[in-house]
Amino acid sequence: MNNYRYVGLIIIVIVFGLLFIPKIIDRVASNTQVESNRSVPAKPLAYIKLNGEAKKVPQFLMLNQDSLMIGNEDFKGKVHLAEFFFTRCPTICPVMNKNMKVLDDRFGDRQDFGIASFTIDPDNDKPYVLKKYAEAYGVKSQNWHFLTDKKATVYELANTGFSIFAGINPAVAGGFEHQGYFALIDKQGYIRSRVDRFENPIVYYSGLDRDDDQMQGVDMLLEDIELLLKE
Repeated sequence: MNNYRYVGLIIIVIVFGLLFIPKIIDRVASNTQVESNRSVPAKPLAYIKLNGEAKKVPQFLMLNQDSLMIGNEDFKGKVHLAEFFFTRCPTICPVMNKNMKVLDDRFGDRQDFGIASFTIDPDNDKPYVLKKYAEAYGVKSQNWHFLTDKKATVYELANTGFSIFAGINPAVAGGFEHQGYFALIDKQGYIRSRVDRFENPIVYYSGLDRDDDQMQGVDMLLEDIELLLKE
């Protein structure tokens, strides 16, 4: 009886080898690998939790480039993006708003999409300055608002409200430093994001071009905005 068992085991091993070893050899020869792709969005996108509760966009009411008061109510029912920048920025802001323009070109004609760009240099960035800046970027969307307010109000919104750093630093180019992040917000005002390969929310998307990233933040957003628009 034991001899039959051994024969059966040998047959199974031979069959396995005939079926699967050639495939393994082919994969190695062609250098084909199966990897987890951290750029694949979660479905649905994750909520950003703070003390166990989903984080919403803080309350704000500011002047836009047309000297109109714009606040949370103007983005209600819209998937929207938020960023912090300043018009005289010589470093990361041009890259951020080049990428933001890609997103506006794709979704800007929709009534359920919008962008809030908050200046961290309100002493300089008056509405007419923001208007010229928007025109220089060819912004035609009525739902991309460049917003300004008192410096303390803007910095409170950035550093405490969104936890996106912004500060004054005379030692750096332009005199201000800030993180080049885009926040993605759903139609109910909740901050959302895809997750990383460890199933943790990435929280914010990079507005910059990074050579070491498998997928750029703007490319992720092109996919993830689509997901939220369908919710």
